[in-house]
Amino acid sequence: MNIRLSLSCLAVAAALSLAAPAAQARDLECKLQFNLAGWSLFYKTASGTGTVTCNNGQRLAVKISAKGGGLTVGKSKIEDGTGKFAGVERIDDVLGTYVAAEAHAGAVKSSKATAMTKGDISLALAGTGKGFDLGIGFGKFVLERR
Repeated sequence: MNIRLSLSCLAVAAALSLAAPAAQARDLECKLQFNLAGWSLFYKTASGTGTVTCNNGQRLAVKISAKGGGLTVGKSKIEDGTGKFAGVERIDDVLGTYVAAEAHAGAVKSSKATAMTKGDISLALAGTGKGFDLGIGFGKFVLERR
């Protein structure tokens, strides 16, 4: 009887150890839809709002602020911009300050592409909008709970 109990315990332990990797946290697929408006003349500032949605059904309304500098001049407004996160385990991981570098150019129709990182989490933004701008900028991009 003790041998059967020992074998049963061993079988349960083995089954649990095989199931453990499936229970570990996986990276979420999260996206950002946003609107952003700002200006730059060597110093750059922009603000806006957005919504983060993840493939597990979670949603998070965010406030966006961006500040920085560089060789940049212009004014732009991006509506219906998109972003894609990588390295997210929980939706709250997207909140915080990202280090950004970008290149932008436009007149009337402005296009913007930005890659940024915050530790293990990265965010790639893309958007088109109205305005005029030209330059290379760098700085910080902040997502806060709205």
